[in-house]
Amino acid sequence: MKAALLQSPQHIQILDVPVPEPGVGEIRIKLKMIGVCGSDVHLFLGHRLLAEPTIIGHEGLGYIDKIGAEVSGREIGERVIIEPNIPCRKCQYCYAGKANICINKRVLGVNEAGCFAEYVVVPADFCWPVPDSVSDDDAVTVEPTAVALHALLESSAKPGDTIAVIGLGAIGLLLTHIALALGYKVFVTEINPAKIQLAEDMGAVSLCPTGSLETQGEVLAEAWLRNDVCAVFECAGTVFTASLATTAAPRGSEIVLVGLAEKPASFTPLKIAREGITIVPSIIYDHPFDFRRTLRLIETRVIRPGFIISQHAALTDLQHALETAAKGEDSKVVIVV
Repeated sequence: MKAALLQSPQHIQILDVPVPEPGVGEIRIKLKMIGVCGSDVHLFLGHRLLAEPTIIGHEGLGYIDKIGAEVSGREIGERVIIEPNIPCRKCQYCYAGKANICINKRVLGVNEAGCFAEYVVVPADFCWPVPDSVSDDDAVTVEPTAVALHALLESSAKPGDTIAVIGLGAIGLLLTHIALALGYKVFVTEINPAKIQLAEDMGAVSLCPTGSLETQGEVLAEAWLRNDVCAVFECAGTVFTASLATTAAPRGSEIVLVGLAEKPASFTPLKIAREGITIVPSIIYDHPFDFRRTLRLIETRVIRPGFIISQHAALTDLQHALETAAKGEDSKVVIVV
């Protein structure tokens, strides 16, 4: 099969490799579409180094091609989307209902072969049937949508409340989309005018001050307080925006960390404690609940996440697609196999 391997930072090579065989409890998927995630871009740029050349990519949509032993209830040709984070279900965190932070987690496209290829093998219970009424574009965006939905559900904010989203990458846009569809009022902050327009077209209100951390913080703090913002979702994943969230968060609100900056950010502990601000971590999603919920919201047309796809590219053009995604101007690039 054709597969795209990340050989070294910024070097994708298309190779012919053996087609993988499904083992016990696994199924093989013939891939059709794969979304390019921000984490793929970080791997491509070398922000996180892999131990060996790897087929990266994890947002996969395709059809069941072969079924391994001890798998029941699945059919050849069934259209499925892949849940790529596979907890061990044996460690203390999995037993505590925190499988999203499992220390033994298998991650397609990171510590085992991923989806930028013609075929991939996945445990059967991490391949979700896609209803016929769900389009391919909506289906291929289920995984990042589940990340956004999980973040929204981690907050104590409820429909009818007002929230703020900092950063309108794929996750920020999807979180905004879900929240608006469920009846939240959403303020957004972003530096890219095209992404601001996407959010405003959905019904969000943009607040995008410029200047120093203090200046931007003062403007956002005043507006968020005046409009009863109860949760701030940091989706940009930078040190500046993480600090901005803590600077501007209203008294009694929550800060949900979704963007996950890797470098230290600064905040004032006295403000957090004195004003009763809660910092909530959010990473990936809970198996199996968040994928099930996401698919149901799409199937019932409450949300249509495929709108974030800004361009499609061929597997053989993955190098250029990752370079394009790294510029940060596209909302979502999708690879078509």
